Amino acid sequence: MTAHEAKADLRARLRAAQENISSAVMAVESFDLCARLRFQMQSARRILFYAPLADELDIWPLLEESLATGTICALPFFDAEKSVYGARQLTNLKADIVTGKFGVREPATNCEEIPLTQFDLVLVPGMAFDLQGNRLGRGRGFYDQLLAIAGGIKCGICLDGNLRETIPTEPHDAKVNFVFTPSRGVKRKN
Repeated sequence: MTAHEAKADLRARLRAAQENISSAVMAVESFDLCARLRFQMQSARRILFYAPLADELDIWPLLEESLATGTICALPFFDAEKSVYGARQLTNLKADIVTGKFGVREPATNCEEIPLTQFDLVLVPGMAFDLQGNRLGRGRGFYDQLLAIAGGIKCGICLDGNLRETIPTEPHDAKVNFVFTPSRGVKRKN
């Protein structure tokens, strides 16, 4: 089995397992994760968040809190012309959010763009991560492109059961520095 096939197989198994997790459990897990991340985020002045999908841990409360404290907060946006993700700053969640190309919340076009190299912290969604900082995404490779450019500390976010000893990788896969789950935070093994 190739790495590409192994990744597709793992994605399918993770999706099937995720169907058994209730929304109530996801809410508690999200709350625990936010409590764990809050301390880690204190020194970051510029944070690239992500807009969680229904099957991802919800970090949106941290975005709201960070905006309220004056932290520069941004979300990725899809640049259809270049077929890559960039980042735009948020100032007002009610006015600044639109639904993007893939049905994901992203900043409106009137929001100021921030170069990806200028972040102190990048919060990274993933279906799974491993102890070496490898990430299993949804299979399109867009986040790998973003992470290859992004500055700052890259922090993967996933469910406890999705932090693995190892996951299949390919040469284009980008790594994160840390992985946080609802019950633990780990630094990447070099």
